[in-house]
Amino acid sequence: MSQPKIFITRLIPSRGLDLVKRHFLPDIWPGDLPPTREQFLERVRGVDGLLCLLTEKVDAELMDAAGAQLKVISSMSVGVDHLDIAAATARRIPVGNTPGVLTDATADQAFALMLAAARRITEAERYLRAGKWVTWSPSLLLGADLAGATLGIIGFGRIGQAIAKRAQGFDMRVLYHSPNAKPAHNAQPVDLDTLLKESDFVSINVPLTEKTKYLANADFLAKMKPNAILVNTARGGVLDQNALYHALKTNQIFAAALDVTDPEPLPMDCPLLELENCIIVPHLGSASRKTRDMMSLLAAENLVAGLKGERLPNCVNPEVYSTS
Repeated sequence: MSQPKIFITRLIPSRGLDLVKRHFLPDIWPGDLPPTREQFLERVRGVDGLLCLLTEKVDAELMDAAGAQLKVISSMSVGVDHLDIAAATARRIPVGNTPGVLTDATADQAFALMLAAARRITEAERYLRAGKWVTWSPSLLLGADLAGATLGIIGFGRIGQAIAKRAQGFDMRVLYHSPNAKPAHNAQPVDLDTLLKESDFVSINVPLTEKTKYLANADFLAKMKPNAILVNTARGGVLDQNALYHALKTNQIFAAALDVTDPEPLPMDCPLLELENCIIVPHLGSASRKTRDMMSLLAAENLVAGLKGERLPNCVNPEVYSTS
């Protein structure tokens, strides 16, 4: 029997890659950058299994280019907005993702950004490197306190709850807005308007869907406190960056810290980069060695299971296993 044909869209950490190689001989894209669309369409022809990252769009066209023999799509990500789940389900292709293992790393990143924005860390470092620090001053680069402040969390899944747990260490009052979520870590469920009105910090932790696209728009920002700080570690598309620029430029809100942008990478002429009160980092929410190792392993386990005809350990469209 011939070996299944596998395409991996980038070199992933060795923990996952070694697992795949113990079973199969994968074709691995060699570049630091992802394949272009044309290269991707060509490389997937005839593959039985695909392991991709969030940087690759896997839609109906791509699945059809691969062919009817495609058995599994595994993404080394929690978010699946880059995948056409409906198209995969219609073709009875199970799709795997990597939930759970990046919860703590992403919650840590959200808190790091919250603290950095509150205490103006990146702005202060640029101030020092520019040679502007001449003396201690009682009014130099004053920021905000976390202790005793109100944190509003939009989206109260694993990551949102992990952020709420960390907030307890800062004696923060925690509000959350999330349909059907159960209370945890002394957090109080409220409607979105109340959350925006009362929160000193607002953390966005929702998946990108049609309903959440540009959730944080001009109206959303106008409801926030003038001293409030917005943190987004979800997806860039949940935030209207033009509206955010206006809100920050006019001091409608105090600051923002973004781990994700739309698009990624962010063009260097983006107006947000001109602002001192906006921190932007290159999508590093899960960027710890341990977390990325575990993500690669889960992605590999999904891929191997699918190629062996077994149920994926983490499947986002389990209805493909229905016999009806």
